[in-house]
Amino acid sequence: MSPPRKLRILTWHVHGNYLYYLSQVPHTFLLPVDAARSPGFNGRAGTLPWGDNLVEVPVEALRTTEFDCILFQCRSNYLEDQFRLLSGAQQQLPRIYLEHDPPQVHPTNTPHPVDDPSMLLVHVTPFNALMWDNGRTPVRIVEHGVIVPPDARYDGRVPRGIAIVNHLARRGRRLGADVFEAARAEVPLDLIGMAAEESGGIGEVANTDLPAYIARYRFYFHPIRWTSLGLAAIEAMMIGLPVVGLATTELVTVIRNGESGWLDTDPARLVAHMQRLIDDPEEARRLGDGARAVALGRFNIERFVRDWLDVFRDATA
Repeated sequence: MSPPRKLRILTWHVHGNYLYYLSQVPHTFLLPVDAARSPGFNGRAGTLPWGDNLVEVPVEALRTTEFDCILFQCRSNYLEDQFRLLSGAQQQLPRIYLEHDPPQVHPTNTPHPVDDPSMLLVHVTPFNALMWDNGRTPVRIVEHGVIVPPDARYDGRVPRGIAIVNHLARRGRRLGADVFEAARAEVPLDLIGMAAEESGGIGEVANTDLPAYIARYRFYFHPIRWTSLGLAAIEAMMIGLPVVGLATTELVTVIRNGESGWLDTDPARLVAHMQRLIDDPEEARRLGDGARAVALGRFNIERFVRDWLDVFRDATA
């Protein structure tokens, strides 16, 4: 079989880790950048090891830049940026909207901003696709795929749990700020992520240092009530950390109690499981091995790349 035609795809830097994994797909991704390097227009920013197939394009040059497809990743890309920055002909190119999140306004009755049978709407979890009102837009699901360094493996020498949540203090109940605080009062827990200091956490850890950093902990804590399936949780599983978290959204299809971690809708019962993992490092290792097996089977980068190749092929056929 001949290799797929290499496409030039316009997209934005919306979620850095996701963009890095997306760049494993063997196409060229064009990233708009403005003079201020503002959010969404900051190109190859950050510490991730970007490949040569991510190419920055000044926003003022977009109208004269050739590409084959547009991949929107947030509402402003779709509702504002395309009309502000692209020519009419470019706006008629094959278009895909990648939705990273579940609906925020109402869990079941929120119409997606895209309602266009000529486009393709890609969800990152089956749960998200189920909850959005997708209207007339054809839907595909591409579950996450992640990479961790081969030497980043669980050792659990720190008898504490670790949570990774950005801006937990300001994002409040949806991200489980109260759940985290209540659990931290009962068992030793650390918090890392953007502005983690605002919640008494450690702070941000560079992407390149994160796998080895969290590998030292006894388990990964996922206190979030309503979210997509976080890349951080999957990366923790791939390293070999068991996951303890709320039994909500897509996570309930990923973690099996007693096999790869513990999920519950009662935070008090979760605290009891956390304490057992702190007291029993071998049990934590056993569950972590189960979590890693799930991640290798379901969230490997090879499957992710194949799925995206299929999406781009179908969208541009």
